[in-house]
Amino acid sequence: MSTAHLHDVIVVGAGAAGAAAAYHLSASGHRVLMLEAEAMPRRKPCGGGMAASVQRWFPFDLTPAVDQVIEQVRFTWCLDDPVTAVLPGDSPFWIVQRSRLDHYIAQQAVAAGAELMDRSPAESIQRNDDHWVVESGGHRYTSRAVVLADGSSSRFAGSLELGNPRPRYASAVAVEVEAEVKEPSTARFEFGLVRHGFCWAFPRHGGYSIGVGSFIGKDPVDADAVLDQLLPSLGLPADAGLRQQSPLRVWDGHYPLHSAAGAVVVGDAASLCDPFLAEGLRPALLSGVRSAEALHHYLNATSQRQAGQALANYSQAMREQWGESMAWGRRIAQVFYRVPKVGYQLGIKRPTAPQRIAQILSGEMGYGDIAQRVIKRLLFQRS
Repeated sequence: MSTAHLHDVIVVGAGAAGAAAAYHLSASGHRVLMLEAEAMPRRKPCGGGMAASVQRWFPFDLTPAVDQVIEQVRFTWCLDDPVTAVLPGDSPFWIVQRSRLDHYIAQQAVAAGAELMDRSPAESIQRNDDHWVVESGGHRYTSRAVVLADGSSSRFAGSLELGNPRPRYASAVAVEVEAEVKEPSTARFEFGLVRHGFCWAFPRHGGYSIGVGSFIGKDPVDADAVLDQLLPSLGLPADAGLRQQSPLRVWDGHYPLHSAAGAVVVGDAASLCDPFLAEGLRPALLSGVRSAEALHHYLNATSQRQAGQALANYSQAMREQWGESMAWGRRIAQVFYRVPKVGYQLGIKRPTAPQRIAQILSGEMGYGDIAQRVIKRLLFQRS
């Protein structure tokens, strides 16, 4: 087995989170290697919705990877009783295809100096004295730090004791449909067809990205039965689309996302997906950016204390900037999805509610801004 020269950072996974981390680290002058298991660009089941406000985290233009700009969100209960919210003008919602977005950010990382090796799955990751050793395809790559960005089915987060040791998964099915889109600027959320969950239909270039997710309980969702009703409501055949199981590793508590030895976990592998509305792209990109900032200070630290504090700052930043909102989002989800019809009437149909959800999706507001009022309202109604 051959051994490659030392890198500053090895990023395991070239998805949105890993590529974002690789870009910012490379732009800061560090030697970065991205190891991606599949050939790039590669398909990834994902609704592809993200707040346009993520642009502020990147100095390059993200719009070449954007398929559609969403101007309004429509909510329904059993395909009826619609409520429409217009998104804030300064912070629209973008729809992307993950194959394009991930590859685009990875290309920016390469342009900034990173090395990308696709078709190169990481087979083992071990700490050896003062560096990391990552084995892939008969080669051993060494680095001072490592970023775990290997997705919801991460092989390494648990073994390196990063993130939630017992991750919670939402049951989800992703569907890609090629079709004419009737309302290209409208994203749809349907709350009545799925027990303990909801459906989403996001328009993209040449079709829809559709999902069916169940967020509490352990029973798998009967996606085919749901899609038999949802797809015709969009003017599509009931059997349309390429369907793929896509379990979501949802946020379920505050856990360290770093180790003192120079490892961090980001994106889906870090269990950052929104437990109420299933948003995963914004926290993935945020974690990539914040982990890169922390690792930059870690790599330049002049003492062990400074190095340790730099990494701890990453876990703390993600707790403050994402986790604290998700703690409230989880509480809302636990109440809402147990009594979804009541939740729809009290949480969606109130005059201000759709706009609040639109502001959450656009990144202008967190769940903590609305949670106490919403939970009290739902609990009072149940009693």
